[in-house]
Parts: sequence; structure tokens; C-alpha cells
Amino acid sequence: MENNHINYIELYANNLESIKRFYQKCFNWEFTDYGPDYIAFKNSGLEGGFEYTDAKIINGSLVVLYHANLLEIKAKIEAAGGTITKDVFMFPGGSRFQFLDPSGNELAVWCSN
Repeated sequence: MENNHINYIELYANNLESIKRFYQKCFNWEFTDYGPDYIAFKNSGLEGGFEYTDAKIINGSLVVLYHANLLEIKAKIEAAGGTITKDVFMFPGGSRFQFLDPSGNELAVWCSN
């Protein structure tokens, strides 16, 4: 994996089973369930996932970048005027955080453990 490259994309869904059936039927995507609130997809050109939400979805995508050193890139983001919206947290296979760029776009950065 390359630092600073788009590595993953996340979307929101109000019904994970329904969204999974839709993308399987239409595009042959394959899914892995990670508990009741998250499914990962592959066979789509770029791997990603759907996170469950009960909120109205307005902008349902999250671009996820990769960087081997989360603390280093987090400091750079903050120094350049970015705002951390979710501090570093762990998930199966890695850690990540989310931030707003100066225009208000939310992105995430992850690294493997």
C-alpha cells in the first residue's frame, strides 16, 4: 500500500441487507459482514464498505486514505488547518481517524496494525 493514496471508500445505508442484495444483484459485488452495523465489499474496482445509519443520508460517502503512521499524518492535517472529527480508534485489522478538510469535506485515514 502507498501512503497518501485513496485506498477504500465507505458509504452509509439505512438497511444493510437491502443494500447488499442490490449491489450483489446489479454489480456482482461480494460482501463480508462485520457485525450488525458494517459490511465490507469487494469485486467493485475499489474496496469499501457500508456502515449502518438510521439518520437521513445526505452525503453518504467517505473517502479513506492509507498512511503507515497515523500520528504523523494527523499532526500534518491539523497543522494545515484540518479538523479531527473522530479521533484515532481501532477496528478489526487496523486503526483510523476522520477529519474535515478546510472546505468541510470529511475523509478518513487508516493504517494496519
